[in-house]
Amino acid sequence: MSIRVRLCFMMFLQFFIWGGWFVTLGTFLGNTLGANGNEIGMAFSTQSWGAIIAPFIIGLIADRYFNAERILGVLHLLGAVLMYCLYTAESFDSFYPFVLGYMIVYMPTLALVNSVSFAQMQEPAKEFGKIRVWGTIGWIIAGLVISYVFSWDNQQAIADGMLRNTFALCAIASLLLGLFSFTLPATPPKSFGEKSGLREVLGLDALAMLKDRNFLLFFISSVLICIPLAFYYQNANPFLTEIGVENATGKMTLGQVSEVLFMLVLPVFLQRFGIKITLLVGMAAWALRYVLFAYGNAESGMAMLLVGIALHGICYDFFFVSGQIYTNAKAGERIRSAAQGMITLATYGVGMLVGFWIAGKITDSFAQPEGHDWQQIWLYPAGFAAAVFFLFLFSFKNERIGQHEH
Repeated sequence: MSIRVRLCFMMFLQFFIWGGWFVTLGTFLGNTLGANGNEIGMAFSTQSWGAIIAPFIIGLIADRYFNAERILGVLHLLGAVLMYCLYTAESFDSFYPFVLGYMIVYMPTLALVNSVSFAQMQEPAKEFGKIRVWGTIGWIIAGLVISYVFSWDNQQAIADGMLRNTFALCAIASLLLGLFSFTLPATPPKSFGEKSGLREVLGLDALAMLKDRNFLLFFISSVLICIPLAFYYQNANPFLTEIGVENATGKMTLGQVSEVLFMLVLPVFLQRFGIKITLLVGMAAWALRYVLFAYGNAESGMAMLLVGIALHGICYDFFFVSGQIYTNAKAGERIRSAAQGMITLATYGVGMLVGFWIAGKITDSFAQPEGHDWQQIWLYPAGFAAAVFFLFLFSFKNERIGQHEH
């Protein structure tokens, strides 16, 4: 098996595992374990705790002492054990410690698969996208398998607790990737013998970038837009399932398909319209998607729901990916990694931690005996995204950014 094929298979499994349980997590917790919105928010926020703790594992341990592919293997083998524990959990109280433990070992692997990939590339800017796209394909296949092969997410299967099987499926995939990782090309520690303290790990060297008014506004907007983002991750699958959309998990893969398509459009759009318009389009898409969710339904309003799901490509690529490109361009060579680390910590760590908490509270406040008042729930993140849009529109000055690595 060539190195390129091995890297593609690694990416495929990495995101198959995540997409195979995370999308249906809210539905499983609410229907099988009887969790409320606040508890579901706690479970999803383990992603944020994982994102906050991950830099310490990578920066203070992996980058100094171990080959990236070996620590990747160990973490996924641990993940397989924790996934099996999630499969056997009978209550939210027994489920939560294992999902927290799992996210603490999974989130560092996102950086590790990138490290292993980059180490094998002569021109990462040209080669990485062709490898990384297999991760998105893995996420899509996971959703299609759950909906159309096993039908674990139809109404009767959910009532029978069949979504529990997603954890068994991901435990097997995690075991496979854990063992496969030891066959990957050797990727020695890149910071061995170098200074790599807490300051570097937390990206504190990049804090000076916040003196730039434009970058500060972008930074604040990035944290704030993560609050409506959390509503999508936490509530989209339970919402679609509760209102009677069949094969909801499979239909949600439309979001990842659009993500791949809009990734191709993004460089052209950035060059033509600049960073401000690109980011504003991304924010507007968040507000529009939630309005479509608020007023769509499983019968005559099905098209509105599907358009809302398909907007994921614009929501994610035009805000988060273009934001990474903007950060890359503003940072300069010396603090580029620190700047990306700071943005990731602020968004996936702090921003989404707050977002999951708010989403849980609002979802609980509109709980009804027969389900939820979803229209009211979705209007909250729609309004919040619109507020961030106008804050950014009137305060951020447009910039042209040069051709940097995408």
